[in-house]
Amino acid sequence: MNRRRFLFSASIISLGIAIGLLPPAHAMAQETEATIVIGRQESGAASYDPIRAVTLNMAAGLIYDRLVEQAADQSYHPHLASSWEVSPDGMSWTFELRKDVTFTDGEPFNAATIAWWIPKFKGTENEYMVDAIERVEVVADHTVRFVLKRPEPNLIFNLAMMNMGIPSPKAYEAGGQNYGVIEAVGTGPYKLESFVVGQETVLVANEDYNWGSALTENKGVPHITRLTAREIPDASTAFLELKTGGVDMLLDVPTDFLPQLKSEADIELRELPGYGVTFVAINTQAAPFTDIRVRQATALAIDQAAILKSVYGGVGKEAHQFLVAALGEAKVDPALEIRHDAAKAASLLDEAGWLRGADGVRVKDGKPLEVKLWARADTEYKRTAEIIQAQLKAVGLKAEITVFDAGTYRDQFRKPERELVLQPYSWTNADILDWFFSAKRLDSWNLSMWNDPKSEELRELAMYRSKSWDERVTNFRNFHGQLLANFVGAPVHEPAQTMVFNKTRLSAPQPFRAPYSLVDVKPAD
Repeated sequence: MNRRRFLFSASIISLGIAIGLLPPAHAMAQETEATIVIGRQESGAASYDPIRAVTLNMAAGLIYDRLVEQAADQSYHPHLASSWEVSPDGMSWTFELRKDVTFTDGEPFNAATIAWWIPKFKGTENEYMVDAIERVEVVADHTVRFVLKRPEPNLIFNLAMMNMGIPSPKAYEAGGQNYGVIEAVGTGPYKLESFVVGQETVLVANEDYNWGSALTENKGVPHITRLTAREIPDASTAFLELKTGGVDMLLDVPTDFLPQLKSEADIELRELPGYGVTFVAINTQAAPFTDIRVRQATALAIDQAAILKSVYGGVGKEAHQFLVAALGEAKVDPALEIRHDAAKAASLLDEAGWLRGADGVRVKDGKPLEVKLWARADTEYKRTAEIIQAQLKAVGLKAEITVFDAGTYRDQFRKPERELVLQPYSWTNADILDWFFSAKRLDSWNLSMWNDPKSEELRELAMYRSKSWDERVTNFRNFHGQLLANFVGAPVHEPAQTMVFNKTRLSAPQPFRAPYSLVDVKPAD
């Protein structure tokens, strides 16, 4: 709601009170409105079913609460669980639950809720998040214990994920396969009013909410009582909507628009912490990349600093490994970090028998060194691909670029003709290495087609045989180092998400992290 509409509404309310048509102001909830645009990476979610949905957008984090929440610094904080304890052998986790929580349909939240909830993941694509749990024991009305099949130090991360929002058992069972489209019932600060797939979600404040997480200043009812979350995939359209007042906040702004936005007097920015890495996946089973020297040369030819400056205007960080730099698992031996070295790249190609031809493109056995480079159609990825193309050309490798829209791009993953794929991801946990480089996913997300016995041994150790968090960090660091040493990809950029809002209409906290910080957003004074 802009200031003019707010003042008009306030005048009508005052008039209504004066003539006796409306109850006194203290008996009424003042409605405040805001419209936001969700991040491009979150567009297209088909439902708000946290158990079965593969992708969810940030609105799910407002409809549902989780047992624990993760802060930007990777620390964990109580929410629906007031405390937890792990047994010395890591084989059981006991949670004390809050006693003042109810679902928005009036159903109670207690240990029986958790005993119903965890088994519901079985057979879904999200089962992996709880597959270490053998059974759930109800110890008391608000005490629950997870008995594990094996130690799983990463269980705490899984429990803080968006898909671990807890739905009302009554509403979930009643909704069946349609749950999450028409109705979504949680304990969160907002309730779902309406949802149009691919267009918008309308949320209204949960007026009974008073159990906010430690990550928010406001523990009660959100200041914005009606929140519309729109999906606008085209960044130019979203930018224009913000400028003209159609929306109040953009949760993800391409760096191309930052200079223009910074020049707008009414616009304020918030930079969010790093949340993933963009890298070039190298198909290790496709010639010429079956030769590690060609893979290494390709990786060393890429100048991360130039891309950070030219494409991202210095926003974010250079990436020299496959994980967000803040993670302990990213702290590999510095000698393993992949850094630009064009001279060494050229030397490696010479050594591999690829010699420069008259046109500058290297040739071996009469065959030119020509490869395919795939990228998403977003402006930043097209520009990055073009710079990488020029950097590869400088060392004698000719890359042909093909760009795909987001939907088509995912369909290309399984095609065997892929060679180099510019791949962004959003994840702040080391298990992304399992997702992208496991031999079990050669037909899907393992774009590098990496299948190496030593790597598989290290991966299994990190994923399934780590008994403590520190041990898990060490094991993943070793697995990470093995991947870097084999040049299964080339790290490029660690993005920093930028949120912008119209400060004449809204006031946003600093620091800001969606979705939690949205309950602290207020109408501007």
